[in-house]
Amino acid sequence: MFRLDADKKVHFCDGVTRRDFLHAGSIALLGLTMPQFYGLKAMGAVNTDKDVNCIQLMLVGGPSQLDTWDMKPDAPASIRGPYKPIKTNVPGIEISEIFPRMARHADKFALLRSVYHTAAAVHDTGCQMMQTGRLFQGGLESPNYGCVLRKQKGPKGDMPPNVLIPRMIGELGGNLPHGDTAGFLGKQYDPFVLNADPSDPNFKVPDMLPPDYISAVRVDRRRDWRQVIDESVRYFESSNQDAKLMDATFNQAYTLMTSSQAREAFALNQESEATRQRYGMNRFGQGCLLARRLVERGVRFVTVNMFETVFNEITWDIHGSAPFSPISCYEDSVGPMFDNAYSSLLEDLSDRGLLSNTLVLATGEFGRTPRINPAGGRDHWPQCWTVVLAGGGIKGGQVVGSSDNIGAAPKDRPVMPAHIAATVYKCLGIPVDLELHTPQGRTVRLVDHGFDPIDELLV
Repeated sequence: MFRLDADKKVHFCDGVTRRDFLHAGSIALLGLTMPQFYGLKAMGAVNTDKDVNCIQLMLVGGPSQLDTWDMKPDAPASIRGPYKPIKTNVPGIEISEIFPRMARHADKFALLRSVYHTAAAVHDTGCQMMQTGRLFQGGLESPNYGCVLRKQKGPKGDMPPNVLIPRMIGELGGNLPHGDTAGFLGKQYDPFVLNADPSDPNFKVPDMLPPDYISAVRVDRRRDWRQVIDESVRYFESSNQDAKLMDATFNQAYTLMTSSQAREAFALNQESEATRQRYGMNRFGQGCLLARRLVERGVRFVTVNMFETVFNEITWDIHGSAPFSPISCYEDSVGPMFDNAYSSLLEDLSDRGLLSNTLVLATGEFGRTPRINPAGGRDHWPQCWTVVLAGGGIKGGQVVGSSDNIGAAPKDRPVMPAHIAATVYKCLGIPVDLELHTPQGRTVRLVDHGFDPIDELLV
């Protein structure tokens, strides 16, 4: 990274200086790099009347279907686990006792209990498929749902079209991509990454205000600042293909960064203490609250990663022994964390009239083994798990698909990640047969042939 510096300051009417704005490599709304601004002008559009937003909740670690949304109370203890099912506000639908608030909102969400995939049982591949609909093969990385939406529909006003909270997924053990970027579409369609913990008492959006920093590049103070800028832009244009778009999009990028609308959207301190506590004063809870504020103010797609790694952190990854988590964490921490954040998000979206045009997709990368292992936990199991969908064209109060009597395999209506991708795109108003083009000239169908939207889920 480097910064363009100067003795002279040019002040704008909003109080932000041009010198504070010109950070090549860290000119960042939300702590983001300059190339992420460059493609804003070259956005496509889809001819559709639909204008649905999406909040994607990535439940990193892989929740156990048997301990969350597909209970098997009549199975042996070594299979059914330690938790009991409870009734919901929809007759006939039961979920785990670790989600008491969620149980009161079953009329708003649908449970898809027959999801599976046949790839390796590793976190990385599961994350790829659940965020793009595809396994990455032959060096081709498919784009994340939000990145496709960004390319096809562009931003609303001054708001970034696609935001990821709080940080990108980190080490999961496979050293593979996780499906959270624009892939072959190019970095100009990558999400804007917050790179900050919204539950931090000192949270503020990086670079939304003139920052305190030490310059990474020492600039000769005797030279005119315009010369510094000119030389730096020429450097980027000669060394970075993305930077060739900089001149055409500079004003739009500046508008985005200094927009009062954007500043206000990220101001969590405007929420009451009671509201923040209702979501949970943790990274995921405050991330979900921030997601609600963002879609409310024009962001089309928000991803909230519940966790960034599965190592040495309490997560859904309940192998039962260190560096992973014990099954008891579902009751003690992870379950309540999800229950409070998810329930509050549905409540607020519904109360504010936003649920009908905001798809909320909550998914892990796979399920867990039906039989509890010797360490008292459950291991990776991509053969069957549950995905939760709400709003944005989803018919709530129902269960689609089912698993066998031990939650090991789909019993009826088997669904693969590509079916979920097709459903997401249909909700967003993007044709599943849309053709995308790779830099190598290859044409790629948005969703592979044979994978149609799950019509039973749709209103």
